[in-house]
Amino acid sequence: MASDTAAGAPKAAPAAPKSRKSVTGTRRTVAALFLLPALVLLGALVVYPIGYSVVRSFYDQSGDGFAGLDNYRALFTDDGIRTALKNNVIWVVFAPTVATALGLIFAVLTERVRWGTAFKLVVFMPMAISMLAAGIIFRMVYDQDPDKGVANAVWVGVHDTFAQSSSFPKAHPGRESPLEPAGGGAFVTKETVGAGDTVTLPLVGVAPDLMPDDAKRAAAPEPEAGRITGTTWQDFTRGKGVGTLNGVDASELGYAGMKIEAVKDGTVVETATAGSDGTFSLSSKADGAHLRLPASNFKEPYNGLDWLGPSLVTPAIIGSYIWMWAGFAMVLIAAGLAGMPRELLEAARVDGANEWQVFRRVTVPLLAPVLAVVTVTLMINVLKVFDLVFIIAPGSSQDDANVLALELYRKGFAADQPGIASAIAVFLLLLVIPVMWFNIRRLRREVRR
Repeated sequence: MASDTAAGAPKAAPAAPKSRKSVTGTRRTVAALFLLPALVLLGALVVYPIGYSVVRSFYDQSGDGFAGLDNYRALFTDDGIRTALKNNVIWVVFAPTVATALGLIFAVLTERVRWGTAFKLVVFMPMAISMLAAGIIFRMVYDQDPDKGVANAVWVGVHDTFAQSSSFPKAHPGRESPLEPAGGGAFVTKETVGAGDTVTLPLVGVAPDLMPDDAKRAAAPEPEAGRITGTTWQDFTRGKGVGTLNGVDASELGYAGMKIEAVKDGTVVETATAGSDGTFSLSSKADGAHLRLPASNFKEPYNGLDWLGPSLVTPAIIGSYIWMWAGFAMVLIAAGLAGMPRELLEAARVDGANEWQVFRRVTVPLLAPVLAVVTVTLMINVLKVFDLVFIIAPGSSQDDANVLALELYRKGFAADQPGIASAIAVFLLLLVIPVMWFNIRRLRREVRR
């Protein structure tokens, strides 16, 4: 009977479902209300511009006529856009790779030195500088004038250590000179010389403050039996009517280090170098020869490389980018190194591996996830690079340094072609999405571990 009563009793009504809460215990409606302003801003500042750019890319310049795929066809037919695309490929291949490699080297090396923290601070410091400021800095660093540009100052200093430049690049014969042009920048005497003769080789054109430091007052040549003597000097005295034309005056300086060649029938039979007072002497071998001042005396001084010229402007700008972002790579990789199991490194050393083998076969494989994240992050960054190229590249070579982000700006504002600019923006988005997807997927995989 008891069982029958229990069986026939009406079942209790199910409990009312509790309102669902988020993981943190907050009601979903409340969470949605708090997120709503952010979602509105995200839609207004991100989703809407992307959607509008996609739609605008299918319309002509005025925005009234449907252009179909014409704007996208221009991406592969316009010379400026093709140059920008080629430069973007160079950026994506080299900039992240070099920056990551330098960051890896810095992170590994600074682990073993006491002043590693200070070094990391110095390397990371450029990250605190804006792209605008970095562009201005490197525009000055790459200046063509060695007196202004640090890069060329160093380059010229190294060059002049092994191949000294001429001290007389502007020197040339004056009025009624015994010298005449010999072709190729050289000068030669109009008449031949004979043993026992004295020869004067006056030149003008060198500013007094540019004369060699060891130059002394010029001395008139003294005749010597069986030899040819002479003087080469700066035949210029300040003041009108002061000084003797083609004659050595007391205030005039000798061309110290000037090279003189005795030439017979096109062959150099003897050479001499002028002393600090400009005097020189040749043996009887020079009898009947013309004296020639070779072009090497007058070559222009070496001014270094044209860093911002058409051929080097892209590598130069990439160098400035690496200067900024190598510190970012170093910090992330150093964090990965800090969490690496040290027993694996010690085990490899115990097994007989040297430091290079430990680095190549243990450290790098263990850091592969971190290196991938750094490289992919920098790839996304360089696809959007604009500031450095716009600021560093001068107008004469900006076409050669062009990248997609800069070309987007130029098409949209300078050329007033919003349709093509929108197509470039969509194309850039399509390039970035796979890289971002790869990065997000890798990060999720790391979280699961």
